[in-house]
Amino acid sequence: MTAWVLRATVLGALVVALRVLLGFAMGSLPTYGTFWRAACLLVIIAVVVAWGVRDGRSGDDGLTVRWLAAGFGAGLASSAVSWMLDQVPGIELGDAGLLYEVTSAASFILLLVFLPAMAGIAFGHSRRSTESGSAASEPELAPAS
Repeated sequence: MTAWVLRATVLGALVVALRVLLGFAMGSLPTYGTFWRAACLLVIIAVVVAWGVRDGRSGDDGLTVRWLAAGFGAGLASSAVSWMLDQVPGIELGDAGLLYEVTSAASFILLLVFLPAMAGIAFGHSRRSTESGSAASEPELAPAS
């Protein structure tokens, strides 16, 4: 499986799972809606940043396009699946129309994946540069005779 498809699949499934959990939480405790939404956003951002840091430390090329494709795939797929799940009685995900889901919601998910990933990649790349730079600047000890 190509790298962007794996990322899109995992992150799309995470978004759908969190949207379903958010729907159930809003149905049972609607007064805590702001807390639940913020918690879901933080979970997604934390997963994406952690994955981006891992990628940045690996030193791979083409990470920008890989993460852009992953964000596009995750956004479009999770929005379509969420719309289908919203049609099931008993699952409340906001009653948004299909056009809204595959345009606005998908674009939001794309940015929610792509921007934190770029920040994580930049941080991971800087950590890799710092670690390799500090290892190279340490003088070698001469063997004792």
